[in-house]
Amino acid sequence: MRDYLHFFVNGQECLVRGADAFQPLSSYLRHKLGMTGTKVVCEEGDCGACTILEGRLKLGKLEYKAINSCIHYVYQADLSHIITVEGLENQGELNAVQESMVACHGAQCGFCTPGFIVALSGYFDQTTEINPPGIKNCVTGNLCRCTGYEPIIKAAMNVDRPSLVPLSQMYPPDKMICAFESELKESASISWNERSVFIPSSLEEAARFKAENPQAVIITGGTDVCVNMNKRAFAPKKLISFANLPGLDDISVSNGMMTVGARVTMSQLKDYVRTTVSEFHNILWLFGSPQIRNAATLAGNIANASPIGDTAPFLFIMDAVLELQGKKGIRQVRINEFYKGYKQLDLNPDEFILSIAIPLPEKDEIIKLYKVSRRKHLDISTNTAAFRLSLKKDIITNIAISYGGVAPVILRLPKTEAFLTGKAFTLEAMREAGEIALTEISPIDDVRGSRAFRNQLARNLMLKLYYDIQEGRVAVCQP
Repeated sequence: MRDYLHFFVNGQECLVRGADAFQPLSSYLRHKLGMTGTKVVCEEGDCGACTILEGRLKLGKLEYKAINSCIHYVYQADLSHIITVEGLENQGELNAVQESMVACHGAQCGFCTPGFIVALSGYFDQTTEINPPGIKNCVTGNLCRCTGYEPIIKAAMNVDRPSLVPLSQMYPPDKMICAFESELKESASISWNERSVFIPSSLEEAARFKAENPQAVIITGGTDVCVNMNKRAFAPKKLISFANLPGLDDISVSNGMMTVGARVTMSQLKDYVRTTVSEFHNILWLFGSPQIRNAATLAGNIANASPIGDTAPFLFIMDAVLELQGKKGIRQVRINEFYKGYKQLDLNPDEFILSIAIPLPEKDEIIKLYKVSRRKHLDISTNTAAFRLSLKKDIITNIAISYGGVAPVILRLPKTEAFLTGKAFTLEAMREAGEIALTEISPIDDVRGSRAFRNQLARNLMLKLYYDIQEGRVAVCQP
């Protein structure tokens, strides 16, 4: 068993033991390696000043994704290649993205600039397209307080794309891939003082460790847990990282059922459902930022058990099933029965989520998903809602409704569903359904909205469903 972490930074090999393993990657890069181009501002993944590219082994290649290094701890970097802004230079000169930022005056104070450059360099390494929507999406997770975004977007649009050297050419991957493939077969355990992290190489080892250490905190993407570590002094003594477990980053479809592994990121899932479940794709597009989506996982979002989680309402109306791994084997639990109370799960101390099985919508089913928040991106929901229904000659033959942000847990609304089943799909019926929904929810006042506001949203979402479906019908019928 390895007693060290093994990764590369800008092509240079790093072997890490002890205290260094238990700090944010941004701190390690800045203070240990002196790579101060990676900035730290928010320490919670909101501003993107700490953006780096992480290359992980995928189908025999290194696949690079932009992530926030402030909420990505050093032990999560095991068996990866990290590229910082210092590593993007072109033979000692500025690369094409940097040159364009200078030419188009894309920086004032410059504090946010490295993050923008890294995010854009990663974007151009993966696509040949240069268009404003793609560029705007790419830098959604990067905040600039003084330059203004117009010159930054202009700089991105004017990048001399052909002169950019591919990352695989800048950093030939063969040596790294050889090392990673060899060490993927071996687990790692690193300790410092009273803290330890275990990085299993097999599910059997992961299950055994969790059974022996039921208090161990599981880290997949860590986009929520690591914020708590940075901002709320959360310091679990035992951690288990799923970064190197095989097979958990796969998505498959069989007999109308989509199975999502526990390490599948929101970015992977978003791209996969783009054509099969476009409504879910749209919700995932609103989830965090590219840097967050490249690290966060569906399993982590479920296990976090937030009553305003963005993905859970869709999983509720689809009757998704969780596959749980424990010392006694695999157990299946319907997600509608998984939440027992606020942050209380039907999850034994030795168990963890292995995969999520999601039935895909039937051809005649309508899926509508809503997220209400103060801003479009990078914001926590005030309310969420999901609807799944079938109409036959304007009669609701089947309907499933789920609301978030209106109770200690995500809710299905069985009374409202029963009322609407068999009813004509009319505005009046949906208005009555909104009143019945109020009897099934119990929102509270908090910083994102009052109880009265959430009650009104519960009514209005029923009306929005009606108008959105009617508008879609008109659009289809128009010549």
